[in-house]
Amino acid sequence: MADMDSLTEALSAISVSTELVEQELKPHLDTLLAVLLEKKKGAAEEIASSGILPILTQTLRVKSPLTNQVALVVAEMAREAAVRDPCIDAGLVTVLVPLLNSADEELLLHTGRAIGRICFDNTAQQDQLVQCGVIPRLVAIMRENLENDPLVNVCLLALCNLADMDTTREALVDVGVAEVLTAQLKRATDAERRHIILEVLGSLGESDVLKLQFVESGVPEALSEMIRGLQGGSDPHDLCSIKIASNLIVSLLLGDESMQKCFGEGTGVVYRDVLSWLQSSNTQLQLSGALAIANFARNDSNCVKMLELGVVPHILTLLEQHVDEGDVSVQHAGLSALRNLAIPASNKVRMLEDGVTERIRTLLRSDMPPVQFKLLGTLRMMVDGQEEAAAVLGKDEVLLARIMEWCEARDHAGVRGEANRLLAALIRHSRAPEVINAVTKADGVRHLITMATSEHLIMQNEALVALAIASAIDIASMQESFREAELLPTLQKMLDDPVGTVEFKFSALGLICSLASSSSMKEEMESLNLKETLNKLSGHSSTNVATQADTVLAMLSETS
Repeated sequence: MADMDSLTEALSAISVSTELVEQELKPHLDTLLAVLLEKKKGAAEEIASSGILPILTQTLRVKSPLTNQVALVVAEMAREAAVRDPCIDAGLVTVLVPLLNSADEELLLHTGRAIGRICFDNTAQQDQLVQCGVIPRLVAIMRENLENDPLVNVCLLALCNLADMDTTREALVDVGVAEVLTAQLKRATDAERRHIILEVLGSLGESDVLKLQFVESGVPEALSEMIRGLQGGSDPHDLCSIKIASNLIVSLLLGDESMQKCFGEGTGVVYRDVLSWLQSSNTQLQLSGALAIANFARNDSNCVKMLELGVVPHILTLLEQHVDEGDVSVQHAGLSALRNLAIPASNKVRMLEDGVTERIRTLLRSDMPPVQFKLLGTLRMMVDGQEEAAAVLGKDEVLLARIMEWCEARDHAGVRGEANRLLAALIRHSRAPEVINAVTKADGVRHLITMATSEHLIMQNEALVALAIASAIDIASMQESFREAELLPTLQKMLDDPVGTVEFKFSALGLICSLASSSSMKEEMESLNLKETLNKLSGHSSTNVATQADTVLAMLSETS
């Protein structure tokens, strides 16, 4: 056992050495190494401040019997953060990097550890390492020493520390890193190794080029296989691996080409595994499964295929499991998947026939704004262009009552906006007197009028179209609600606004045309002196607006 006095003597002897010969230096290096391996407090700092670092640097410049030992001394010394800058200043990194080209596995291990520790959390040094070309060499070392776990671990840790740099990702494009990482992932049996590989894959996967390489090299399949092997256990490390791996698969699906390869027309291993996740008892897998389905459902052909393969019942069952005190993220993701699946018109019809709207109505009792927001958006997508569905939902008193509540959700603008848009959609797509009557009875007209004054043009137009349809179909039952909600004064105020959009003015005039068919509404227009507003609009720079204003003026001039 070496003590600190022995260390001091060894440092003194090394510092006065005139020749870097093995017989002279080795005993003293043995002492340094013994003290460092015993983790004597302050040993690394004493070595760094003794003045021998330039001697160690000089020793490493030429391959000698001392090379391995010096590299190990530097690696052990660099465990201490305080000595890393002195190591850099002494030029140790510069002489260590060429040693990565050695075929000596022991030297590679010591060198890799030394460089990794010295450059840890040092962006400038890490950038220099990449510029020096260490990235291709790290990959080559892993490929050439596939089963040397300690050495591979050093290379993986180095990649992990460098993976966030764009220059690293660029350097990895042409060196086959995907195949190497896939091979290591399949060999990884302990959680620590798995997590390092997963972290590297996650960072590098932010590059679209590498993401596609990962998919082509079978990374998603390897991740799926790993998850299958870990499922059912309760070990926290394994559960953590499942979480990271499933999240990683979801992120790999964000690329269109990589997503399509994983889907494989519904026969891909990854897609089939994702389906099983929806039925898992593991909440994390349920979440990743729903997110993955939402990603697969980014184009119509995939949506149609997934519906044929029966994905919807699995999503609905999952949603129902989480209705009461369930996981909000799972519900949110599940509804996102359903919404995407409902985009193709043919899917809407099929989903309606399968009773989807009835089953997702169970989520109406949710008190979670993110779930409410997604539910409203999903229902709106379901009724888009579907007259029958809009008519059924538009007469549902329970649904309408909930929509009215959400139209007043002051703490969540997104929920409020989606509730208003669904309300307008029920009228626009059903065009049914019964729906108009139900909406009026539920006090929905005032919300549509408020929506018409929204700062969002699309919401303005949707509200105005819904109001125009409602007034054209059943003006008699709407009149009282229009008056109570002060529809005409609101429209007049917005028509008088000089900065109002052309689109709004045109749609508003269209609504007024519908209202003018009612003698009582026409009387209110006259009492508001709406003609003055219309006369101004007759000279509007937009021909459409001017023509529409003239049409309304002509209607108001007719004898009631």
